[in-house]
Amino acid sequence: MIISKFHCSGTIDYFAQKTQSVKTSDSMTTTPIKHLVVLFDENVSFDHYFGTYPYAANNNRDEPRFIAKPGTPAVNGLNRALLTHNPNSDNPHRLSRRQVMTPDMNHAYAAEQRAYNGGKMNRFVSYAGKGNPIVMDYYDGNTVTALWNYAQNFSMSDHSFNTTFGPSTPGALNLVSGQTHGITAYQNGRTVPTVPGGVANETIYGDLDPYYDNASKSAVKIAAGGKNIGDLMNRKGVTWGWFEGGFSDPSATHKNRAGQSVTDYSPHHEPFQYYRSTANPAHLAPTSVRMIGFSDRANHQYDLTEFWAGVAQGNLPAVSFLKAASYQDGHAGYSDPLDEQNFIVDTINKLQKLPQWKDTAVIIAYDDSDGWYDHVVPPLVNGSGDQINNALSAAGGNGTNKLGGYKDRLGYGPRLPLLVISPYARTNFVDHTLTDQTSILRFVEDNWKLGRIGAHSYDSMAGSIENMFNFKQGTRAKKLFLDPSTGEPIQQGGLGKSQ
Repeated sequence: MIISKFHCSGTIDYFAQKTQSVKTSDSMTTTPIKHLVVLFDENVSFDHYFGTYPYAANNNRDEPRFIAKPGTPAVNGLNRALLTHNPNSDNPHRLSRRQVMTPDMNHAYAAEQRAYNGGKMNRFVSYAGKGNPIVMDYYDGNTVTALWNYAQNFSMSDHSFNTTFGPSTPGALNLVSGQTHGITAYQNGRTVPTVPGGVANETIYGDLDPYYDNASKSAVKIAAGGKNIGDLMNRKGVTWGWFEGGFSDPSATHKNRAGQSVTDYSPHHEPFQYYRSTANPAHLAPTSVRMIGFSDRANHQYDLTEFWAGVAQGNLPAVSFLKAASYQDGHAGYSDPLDEQNFIVDTINKLQKLPQWKDTAVIIAYDDSDGWYDHVVPPLVNGSGDQINNALSAAGGNGTNKLGGYKDRLGYGPRLPLLVISPYARTNFVDHTLTDQTSILRFVEDNWKLGRIGAHSYDSMAGSIENMFNFKQGTRAKKLFLDPSTGEPIQQGGLGKSQ
């Protein structure tokens, strides 16, 4: 498939002039949050990063220490029985800071279901780990130190789930639309009805590259129908953008912590490229820095460097999705928690220095679990409707298909970390509200009064993340600056007077 490049001669002056008269609805929000930044990282289950929170081993002088504040709330994590008499064939073991490079686990749609074994949660080694017991293992605050410090000083959830089972592409699409149905698959320019391990019943449940992206390399490419949150924001004049490492040069690489060269840009991690309405197939740069967040030839799809170029000129979109270059996105196999920590901390440190920080919220979320062990059985809110692709239990475990009868959207999937960092975040707070990836989507819809996606999106049943915020007058969470390498505070956080 060849997608022709846009022809944009003569547009720079037009769009630069247009910026002067564009009116947006950025400030018309239902909460004090005027700027939302979503850091969408890769492949982590809740127990893999927070299973023993807030208790770290602190048994190695070469690792950062973590001592919980008095009164730190407990999470639904790995208790003594799960650590020493786990129902799986191996117990969870702590991974040290020296063990950050690990193999990738099996996080396919069916493999994750089989690992759950009808809710017994006891076949992770066989299916998600492909026989490798490392799938059971976890990090603590001596390695994922920054995330534990953000949890101490801001808010996190221990009851948030992947919207459906499966890998990156379904997770990314659910973040922006709550919908993995309405898919058209193309191979050699022709449509194909099914793709083994990837598409069935017009639903995507595997990883395939987007149709509207010249950088896509998979033999089968996917186009999504329907609307996404970008369409809703465009309709209401809300500035926004997806900013991904390597977007401006899809062949660019970086070396990861193991010294391996990793391509920065991953097409199947960019959800808006699946939709004709929001795609930038040729990866064109915006016509000017002032147009970042507005509709021009870039169509709201940008390189990560363009986010900071806009910020430097006071142009922070109302809603920004930030995706690290692959070596820093946390995905096992080619990234790791420490490279991920560098990206997260560097980003949040910079954001806290902006004048817009006073009304900004940062959400740290993940696209899938990678198959890493988590002991919590997710609530079954929507059945698969498809016995062939359903493997939740030997008996079927299909559940009721509530969302339009669309098949192969079995959810909720695995439990994932979710954190909110903001002056308006509750501090040292663990939220137990049932949420999923589309709860982020729903917050954007509600905060900017966009309405719902419709067409049986998961947003129709998504729980609210607003319990993670404190919108009452009075105290506000202080800024917290961390060392990107160690994750330790370089300026003390906590509560302060409202500013």
